[in-house]
Amino acid sequence: MPRMPRIFVPGLPLHVIQRGNDRSALFVDVEDFTRFRALLVLAGARYGVVVHAYVLMTNHVHLLATPHGASSMPSAMHWTGGVFAQYLNAKYARTGSRFEGRYRAAVVHHDAYLLTCMRYIELNPVRAGVVADPAEYPWSSFRANACGEADALVARHPNFLALGRNAGEQRDAYRELFRGALPDNALRAIRTATRSGWALGDAAFVRHISAQCRRAAPLRARTAPWAL
Repeated sequence: MPRMPRIFVPGLPLHVIQRGNDRSALFVDVEDFTRFRALLVLAGARYGVVVHAYVLMTNHVHLLATPHGASSMPSAMHWTGGVFAQYLNAKYARTGSRFEGRYRAAVVHHDAYLLTCMRYIELNPVRAGVVADPAEYPWSSFRANACGEADALVARHPNFLALGRNAGEQRDAYRELFRGALPDNALRAIRTATRSGWALGDAAFVRHISAQCRRAAPLRARTAPWAL
């Protein structure tokens, strides 16, 4: 079966998932997490990718990021994965790729859907039972977005900035979003869109992306729109 082409729409963010080979661990200790996050910062600056939310789990990574060009995200992920694999292989006396094939990505409608996707990403450690509160997990963007902690990887999206008149109001409003659980239909839609490499948004947005990519028939078979 041929690979599906990745979607790039100028100005729209992507929800990206990259897993370890055979779901094996990518990060064993603090140095591993720190190194990978630092590489993402360098890759973003080098290839033109700004990250709005992220989480580094033991065996996979989630990013919500806006690439500046069609090749920005592929180049950034390829470079980061290659350099990090060299680091892991040297450190742990291994060989070969440390990542599972190509990363998966879905273009995200930045109106109601962007903030929901951010919550989905930053709540990953809670859903996995690693922590009880997202603020307890040090390898995500939650502390930066919700608490104002310095994080060189995080760049605020305009939708986040629109939550308040200043940084304090934005953080307060963002934390309020975490008081309720994500609806089941939102969870399903985010997972379906990312696994299929398609679009996350309402019906009009999905039709727009379908028209741009000229793939209306496969779209109807793969994904369904949802509303908040």
